[in-house]
Parts: sequence; structure tokens; C-alpha cells
Amino acid sequence: MRAELKELWRYRELLWTFVIRELRIRYKNSILGFFWSILNPLAIVLVMTVVFKFVMNQDIPNYSAYILAAYLPFMFFQLSLMDSSQSVLIQIDLLKKIYFPREILPIGSVIANFIHFVLAMVIFFVYLLAIWLINPGDPPFRITALYLPFLMVIQFCLTLGISLYVSALNTFYEDVKYIVNVGLYLLFFLCPVIYFSEQVLYAEKIPEEMRGTVYTLYHLNPISMLMTAYRKIILDPQPLPALRGPDSDVTVLPSLPLDLPLLAVAAAVSVASLIFGYWYFNLKKWQFVERP
Repeated sequence: MRAELKELWRYRELLWTFVIRELRIRYKNSILGFFWSILNPLAIVLVMTVVFKFVMNQDIPNYSAYILAAYLPFMFFQLSLMDSSQSVLIQIDLLKKIYFPREILPIGSVIANFIHFVLAMVIFFVYLLAIWLINPGDPPFRITALYLPFLMVIQFCLTLGISLYVSALNTFYEDVKYIVNVGLYLLFFLCPVIYFSEQVLYAEKIPEEMRGTVYTLYHLNPISMLMTAYRKIILDPQPLPALRGPDSDVTVLPSLPLDLPLLAVAAAVSVASLIFGYWYFNLKKWQFVERP
């Protein structure tokens, strides 16, 4: 693996060329360009906010900010896997003609999406500042937001590791991209994006003696843990009203602190995923040109 990393470093300029190409192709002939990366999630979050806050009575101040804090990272994970799953397959003719480290293709896709993610997070902080200017109160940024780069690195490792594995597998079995698409759709609802992780801990349908175990198992999914962590380091904690009907009593859920041991597990899983994904990709990459 050390030899492959050295070779990848030698081809770093080519990698950057692929990244720039990915960025240019995505918004070619588009007037708004990058801003579609933030307009799309803003539109989705607006609909979610209307439905959950005004239809389902989720009375949470600035609910859209809590959704965006988790949805933007999830969108980076989703787009990276979808793009990288096809990255090798669509360039298979090029691989048969020119030699270069094959891993450049999925890595370039993930880096391009990561750049969009970083820019989207910058706009998200501008959005928080605008909300604060309209309704002055507590400072819009928590000091714990300084840990944001650490979370982003963890998620980058996890995303890149899974992307390398998926891109190699999809080269031989094209059903993989459909499985990934369905899996991402289900994962969206299995992670605290449109709801809060506290609602899992206090779910009435789960026996009280099992709630702690279910909550822990829920956050052993590194994506769930990371989505929770993004919210807790960026936004102020506040009590959360549980889902309720119009005639029901209001149930307030206490906001929980960030679980550092579970975050450490997520970090370990992310690094392990990166190592395994890179190893598996290098194991299979010389067989790509032999596919029928």
C-alpha cells in the first residue's frame, strides 16, 4: 500500500486536473453554477421546515438551521458515493489506453464534492449570521464550531473509503450503483437529519429499559454519529418538543451533550473504512480493463 501511495503522490497534479474537470463539468453552461449546490438543499429544507414545524407542530426555533447542519454533510456523503460509483466505469475506455493510478478517478470525485461541501458550509454560516442580524440574541456561532474541521476530516475518510470500495465493486457488478442508491435513500431516514437523535432515545414505542441500548446502537452507525455531532458543535442545544398531535400534551425532550466515546468509535470506523477501501481498490484495479 505504501508503494501505491507514493505513486499517487507522483501523480498529484493529474489528480488535481481530474478534480477541476469534475467541478467544471457539473455546472457547465449553468448561469448560477456553484449556487445550485446550496439552492437545492435550501429548497428541500424549506419544504421540510414547513411540513414539520407548521403541519406536524415541531415548535423548534430556527428549525431550518438544525436541518441544514445535518443535511449538508449528508448531501456530501450521498453525492460522493453516487458519483464515485460510476467514476471508473465511465472512464473504462480511457483506462485501456493510458496508464495512471486508477484510484485518481474516485478520489477526484470525492474531493470535488468535498470542495462543494466546504463552500456550502461557508454559506451556511453566512445564513446563521443573517438570522442573528434579523433577530439579535445569543451569538450565532458556538466556540465548539472550531472542531468542525476535525469532523469534516473524519467524514472525508469515511466517505473516501466507502467510495473506493463501491467504485471498484461497481466496475464488475453494475447492480451496485442501484443498491447504493436505495441504501442512501433508506439511510437518510435512519440518520438524524429531519429529526433529532434525542427522539430516538425517548421514543415511546421502545421499552424504557431498551432505550439506552437502542440509542447506542443507533449511533454506532458513523453517519448518524457525525450528523449528531455537526449539530451539537455548531448550534446551541435546546429542549426539543416531541412529536405530538394537536390535542396532546407537550412533551419536552432534554438536549443531550455530545457523546465523545461514540464519536471516537465513528472516527476509528472511518479510518478503518479508508484503509480497507484503499486496499480493496488496489487489489482489484488491475482487473478493470479485463471486464467484458
